[in-house]
Amino acid sequence: MSDESLELELFTSRPKGERDAEFADFMAGSLGALHRTAFLLCGDVDRADELTQHALERTYRAWPRARERDPLSYARRVLVNVRIDGWRRTRREVLTDPLALPERAAEWTDPDVARRDEVLRALLLLPLRQRRVVVLRYLLDLSEAQVAAELDIPLGTVKSTASRALVTLRSTLDAVTNRSAT
Repeated sequence: MSDESLELELFTSRPKGERDAEFADFMAGSLGALHRTAFLLCGDVDRADELTQHALERTYRAWPRARERDPLSYARRVLVNVRIDGWRRTRREVLTDPLALPERAAEWTDPDVARRDEVLRALLLLPLRQRRVVVLRYLLDLSEAQVAAELDIPLGTVKSTASRALVTLRSTLDAVTNRSAT
Protein backbone atom coordinates (compact mmCIF):
# COMPACT_ATOMS: atom_id res chain seq x y z
CA MET A 1 0.00 0.00 0.00
CA SER A 2 1.44 3.39 -1.00
CA ASP A 3 1.85 6.28 1.42
CA GLU A 4 -0.83 8.29 -0.38
CA SER A 5 -3.42 5.53 -0.22
CA LEU A 6 -2.55 4.89 3.43
CA GLU A 7 -2.96 8.58 4.23
CA LEU A 8 -6.26 8.68 2.32
CA GLU A 9 -7.48 5.60 4.18
CA LEU A 10 -6.47 7.14 7.52
CA PHE A 11 -8.21 10.39 6.59
CA THR A 12 -11.43 8.73 5.43
CA SER A 13 -11.41 6.43 8.45
CA ARG A 14 -11.40 9.45 10.77
CA PRO A 15 -14.74 10.33 12.26
CA LYS A 16 -16.73 12.66 10.05
CA GLY A 17 -16.62 15.30 12.78
CA GLU A 18 -12.82 15.53 12.59
CA ARG A 19 -12.86 15.90 8.79
CA ASP A 20 -15.56 18.53 9.06
CA ALA A 21 -13.62 20.39 11.73
CA GLU A 22 -10.49 20.34 9.59
CA PHE A 23 -12.41 21.71 6.61
CA ALA A 24 -14.14 24.31 8.81
CA ASP A 25 -10.72 25.56 9.95
CA PHE A 26 -9.61 25.81 6.32
CA MET A 27 -12.81 27.60 5.35
CA ALA A 28 -12.55 30.10 8.21
CA GLY A 29 -9.01 30.99 7.17
CA SER A 30 -9.60 31.26 3.45
CA LEU A 31 -13.17 32.51 3.04
CA GLY A 32 -12.17 36.17 2.80
CA ALA A 33 -9.46 35.56 0.22
CA LEU A 34 -11.71 33.34 -1.89
CA HIS A 35 -14.56 35.86 -1.78
CA ARG A 36 -12.25 38.73 -2.80
CA THR A 37 -10.97 36.65 -5.69
CA ALA A 38 -14.52 35.81 -6.78
CA PHE A 39 -15.55 39.45 -6.57
CA LEU A 40 -12.57 40.55 -8.65
CA LEU A 41 -13.34 37.89 -11.26
CA CYS A 42 -17.02 38.75 -11.67
CA GLY A 43 -17.45 42.27 -10.27
CA ASP A 44 -20.73 41.50 -8.52
CA VAL A 45 -21.15 40.81 -4.80
CA ASP A 46 -24.06 38.39 -5.22
CA ARG A 47 -22.31 36.38 -7.91
CA ALA A 48 -19.13 36.40 -5.83
CA ASP A 49 -21.11 34.90 -2.93
CA GLU A 50 -22.44 32.16 -5.20
CA LEU A 51 -19.04 31.46 -6.74
CA THR A 52 -17.43 31.23 -3.32
CA GLN A 53 -20.13 28.89 -2.06
CA HIS A 54 -19.80 26.62 -5.11
CA ALA A 55 -16.00 26.58 -4.82
CA LEU A 56 -16.15 25.67 -1.13
CA GLU A 57 -18.74 22.99 -1.79
CA ARG A 58 -16.62 21.35 -4.49
CA THR A 59 -13.51 21.67 -2.36
CA TYR A 60 -15.32 19.98 0.53
CA ARG A 61 -16.41 17.10 -1.68
CA ALA A 62 -12.80 16.62 -2.79
CA TRP A 63 -11.28 17.47 0.60
CA PRO A 64 -9.12 14.32 0.93
CA ARG A 65 -7.45 15.18 -2.38
CA ALA A 66 -7.47 18.97 -1.88
CA ARG A 67 -5.78 18.85 1.52
CA GLU A 68 -2.82 16.81 0.22
CA ARG A 69 -1.02 19.84 -1.20
CA ASP A 70 -2.31 23.39 -0.99
CA PRO A 71 -6.06 23.53 -0.27
CA LEU A 72 -6.28 27.28 -0.98
CA SER A 73 -4.71 26.84 -4.39
CA TYR A 74 -7.12 23.97 -5.08
CA ALA A 75 -10.10 26.09 -4.00
CA ARG A 76 -8.94 29.04 -6.14
CA ARG A 77 -8.61 26.77 -9.15
CA VAL A 78 -12.14 25.47 -8.54
CA LEU A 79 -13.34 29.07 -8.19
CA VAL A 80 -11.84 30.09 -11.53
CA ASN A 81 -13.27 26.98 -13.21
CA VAL A 82 -16.74 27.61 -11.76
CA ARG A 83 -16.55 31.20 -13.07
CA ILE A 84 -15.56 29.97 -16.53
CA ASP A 85 -18.36 27.38 -16.53
CA GLY A 86 -20.86 30.04 -15.50
CA TRP A 87 -19.62 32.37 -18.19
CA ARG A 88 -20.01 29.67 -20.81
CA ARG A 89 -23.58 28.91 -19.70
CA THR A 90 -24.62 32.55 -19.63
CA ARG A 91 -22.65 33.68 -22.63
CA ARG A 92 -25.82 34.94 -24.27
CA GLU A 93 -26.85 37.24 -21.46
CA VAL A 94 -26.83 40.93 -22.28
CA LEU A 95 -24.13 42.68 -20.33
CA THR A 96 -23.98 46.39 -19.71
CA ASP A 97 -20.77 48.09 -20.62
CA PRO A 98 -19.19 49.22 -17.34
CA LEU A 99 -18.56 52.66 -18.86
CA ALA A 100 -22.29 52.94 -19.62
CA LEU A 101 -23.25 52.42 -15.97
CA PRO A 102 -24.57 55.55 -14.31
CA GLU A 103 -22.04 57.27 -12.13
CA ARG A 104 -22.99 57.37 -8.49
CA ALA A 105 -22.86 60.59 -6.60
CA ALA A 106 -19.60 60.75 -4.71
CA GLU A 107 -20.67 59.71 -1.22
CA TRP A 108 -17.14 58.98 -0.09
CA THR A 109 -14.64 61.19 1.52
CA ASP A 110 -11.91 58.56 1.29
CA PRO A 111 -10.13 58.87 -2.11
CA ASP A 112 -8.91 55.27 -1.82
CA VAL A 113 -12.48 53.98 -2.04
CA ALA A 114 -13.17 56.01 -5.18
CA ARG A 115 -9.90 54.84 -6.73
CA ARG A 116 -10.73 51.22 -5.88
CA ASP A 117 -14.07 51.62 -7.67
CA GLU A 118 -12.26 52.99 -10.74
CA VAL A 119 -9.85 50.05 -10.72
CA LEU A 120 -12.74 47.58 -10.42
CA ARG A 121 -14.54 49.20 -13.36
CA ALA A 122 -11.33 49.07 -15.40
CA LEU A 123 -10.88 45.37 -14.49
CA LEU A 124 -14.37 44.64 -15.78
CA LEU A 125 -13.36 46.00 -19.18
CA LEU A 126 -10.60 43.41 -19.55
CA PRO A 127 -11.25 40.15 -21.38
CA LEU A 128 -11.75 37.21 -19.02
CA ARG A 129 -8.28 35.69 -19.48
CA GLN A 130 -6.53 39.00 -18.87
CA ARG A 131 -8.69 39.68 -15.82
CA ARG A 132 -7.89 36.25 -14.35
CA VAL A 133 -4.15 36.76 -14.85
CA VAL A 134 -4.20 40.27 -13.33
CA VAL A 135 -6.26 39.17 -10.33
CA LEU A 136 -4.05 36.17 -9.58
CA ARG A 137 -0.74 37.87 -10.37
CA TYR A 138 -1.12 41.34 -8.91
CA LEU A 139 -4.09 41.33 -6.56
CA LEU A 140 -3.40 37.93 -4.99
CA ASP A 141 0.37 38.41 -5.36
CA LEU A 142 1.09 35.02 -6.93
CA SER A 143 4.26 34.52 -8.91
CA GLU A 144 4.10 34.14 -12.68
CA ALA A 145 4.88 30.42 -12.31
CA GLN A 146 2.05 29.98 -9.79
CA VAL A 147 -0.41 31.78 -12.09
CA ALA A 148 0.66 29.57 -14.98
CA ALA A 149 0.15 26.47 -12.86
CA GLU A 150 -3.25 27.61 -11.55
CA LEU A 151 -4.59 28.53 -14.98
CA ASP A 152 -2.78 25.68 -16.75
CA ILE A 153 -1.22 27.99 -19.34
CA PRO A 154 2.43 28.48 -20.37
CA LEU A 155 4.59 30.93 -18.42
CA GLY A 156 5.12 33.06 -21.54
CA THR A 157 1.37 33.40 -21.96
CA VAL A 158 1.07 34.67 -18.40
CA LYS A 159 3.76 37.28 -19.06
CA SER A 160 2.33 38.51 -22.36
CA THR A 161 -1.26 38.48 -21.10
CA ALA A 162 -0.29 40.43 -17.98
CA SER A 163 1.65 42.93 -20.07
CA ARG A 164 -1.28 43.56 -22.44
CA ALA A 165 -3.72 43.77 -19.53
CA LEU A 166 -1.58 46.34 -17.70
CA VAL A 167 -1.36 48.51 -20.83
CA THR A 168 -5.16 48.41 -21.12
CA LEU A 169 -5.65 49.13 -17.42
CA ARG A 170 -3.23 52.06 -17.48
CA SER A 171 -4.87 53.64 -20.51
CA THR A 172 -8.36 53.13 -19.04
CA LEU A 173 -7.38 54.58 -15.68
CA ASP A 174 -5.53 57.49 -17.35
CA ALA A 175 -8.67 58.26 -19.36
CA VAL A 176 -10.77 58.25 -16.17
CA THR A 177 -8.25 60.49 -14.41
CA ASN A 178 -8.13 62.93 -17.35
CA ARG A 179 -11.92 62.95 -17.60
CA SER A 180 -12.36 63.70 -13.89
CA ALA A 181 -9.63 66.38 -14.00
CA THR A 182 -11.50 68.42 -16.60
